[in-house]
Amino acid sequence: MLNLPQLLKASSSPWDVTKEPNPCLWQGVTCSGPPNNSSIISLSLSGFGLSSSNFLSEVCKIDSLQYLDLSNNSLTSISDGFFDGCRGIVGLKMLDFSSYRLVGPLPAFQNFVGLEILDMSFNFFTKEINSQLSQLVSLKILNLSTNKFTGSVPTQLGKSFRLEQLQLSKNLFHGEIPGEVLTYKNLTLIDLSVNNLTGTIPVAIDSLSKLQFLVLSSNGLSGEIPKSISNITTLQRFAANLNNFVGEVPVGITRYIKILDLSYNRLSGLIPSDLLSQSSLQHMDLSNNLLRGKIPEGVSSRSLVRLRLGNNSLSGSIPAKLATLQNLVYLELENNKFSGPIPPELGDCQNLSLLNLAQNDITGTLPVELGRLTKLQVMKLQQNELGGQIPPEITWLQSLGVLNLSGNNLTGSIPSSISNMTKLTNMNLRSNNLVGSIPVTVGDLNFLLELNLGGNKLSGSIPRMPPKLQIVLNLSSNLFQGPIPATLSQLTSLEVLDLSNNRFSGKVPDSLLGLVSLTQLILSNNQLSGVLPQFNEYVLVNASGNPDLIIINNAPPPNTSPESEKKASVTWTIVVGVEAFICLLFGFLCLFFHFLFQDKSEGNQRRNRIITFFTFFLSWVQRIPWP
Repeated sequence: MLNLPQLLKASSSPWDVTKEPNPCLWQGVTCSGPPNNSSIISLSLSGFGLSSSNFLSEVCKIDSLQYLDLSNNSLTSISDGFFDGCRGIVGLKMLDFSSYRLVGPLPAFQNFVGLEILDMSFNFFTKEINSQLSQLVSLKILNLSTNKFTGSVPTQLGKSFRLEQLQLSKNLFHGEIPGEVLTYKNLTLIDLSVNNLTGTIPVAIDSLSKLQFLVLSSNGLSGEIPKSISNITTLQRFAANLNNFVGEVPVGITRYIKILDLSYNRLSGLIPSDLLSQSSLQHMDLSNNLLRGKIPEGVSSRSLVRLRLGNNSLSGSIPAKLATLQNLVYLELENNKFSGPIPPELGDCQNLSLLNLAQNDITGTLPVELGRLTKLQVMKLQQNELGGQIPPEITWLQSLGVLNLSGNNLTGSIPSSISNMTKLTNMNLRSNNLVGSIPVTVGDLNFLLELNLGGNKLSGSIPRMPPKLQIVLNLSSNLFQGPIPATLSQLTSLEVLDLSNNRFSGKVPDSLLGLVSLTQLILSNNQLSGVLPQFNEYVLVNASGNPDLIIINNAPPPNTSPESEKKASVTWTIVVGVEAFICLLFGFLCLFFHFLFQDKSEGNQRRNRIITFFTFFLSWVQRIPWP
């Protein structure tokens, strides 16, 4: 049976030999057959706090061991005793050294003939991978992700070519995707994301007829997306986002794929007409490319959950057929050139959680049918050409957390039923033509963190604001007048308060000094008077444009460094010297002219006095410390 003294000493395991002498009943230990059978087939020491690997030589004496999980510990190296002992266990199928602190190059795994799963992810391995894994003849799953490996993508991954899953993401691999990878015909998963790979995708990628997941995100790959990808009947997910791919989206690429992500590339041209008509498609992301034209009319992917086409140059109207996508949860079409009205049929997308149509040329009014989207959490319609009033039906959206209607032409007043949106955290109605007063019910929005109503024509008194406002309260560029309400001092978590470009009058309340989280206060262009309270130095205050407001500048004291004192001393000496020189010169001239016009009888005597005075004057000038 297993001798565990070293293991127990090296770990913080929950094992207690005195309470339970049978290891088969210990946590993390699995035995074959009944509990009294001593054949341990699985040992999981994950999270045991291991910091030394000396115990591994004992573990390797379990000749029945098939699965060894040592993940989530603090080892920095693997002892030689492990490689000497465990390589002889023919039945050992799985080794998990993930989430360690292992450093240095990848060790060589020799004579582990039965090993099928090797997980060395989330460590600090460095350098290149050459032949360290070449002798793993049974290897099926290899996970080396989240390390610091360099060099090219390794290709010597078992002589039997039985590899099924290759995970090398989040490393420093560079160069092209090697063609040798295509010789592993059993591959179902390839993840090379977040590396420094360049070049193109091999055209013969369709030779991997069992491939289900191909993830190439966040590299420097370029060229066109191979059309051959559409020939892989087993492919479920293809992610090539955050690369430099160009050209058009291949026709038929969604024939079998469920998840397609080609975002953040330089793809151009039209969206293929069949792209959104495949029944198996669930996630589609073509955002942040150079696509143009319309959304195809053949929208019939009933399984589609997410459609992201934002940040392109798409145009035309938003198809009403999108309403047939009953499972659609995320619809993101922002920053394009879509025009026309919002289809009222979108109200039929009962599962919609996010609707983002911002930064387009959409016109018309807000459809009342949007009030039927009871699961909607985010509505972004800012920077369009929407007009008309905000329909009260919008306030039925009790799950809504973010509402952004800024930068439109909305008119009328803010519905008093706004308080129905109890989960609202961010509301932005800035830059519209809204009139009337702020509903007093806004104070009931207990979860509101940001309220932006600037750039409208709102007037009246400022009601009690939601107490949890934290990010910003913007009431700028409206028609508010009268004193600044002292109730604003209750917003102790507020960071930015903007009351500029209104008609506020009277004194700035001293109670605003109680806004302990405030970092920016904007009071410019009002009719405020009195003395501006002295806010903390970290608060950026702008109170310009208030003629009757006295602003006491907290100017820093003058520079009193030794260098500045020296400069001041020199300057003072110059000033005094020049003034004395001018005075003496003036006196000398007066005496000179006085003596000049005296009687000649006294001339010689006075001439001698003038010469004596002039000699003294020159000697004094020479003593002045001119710079």
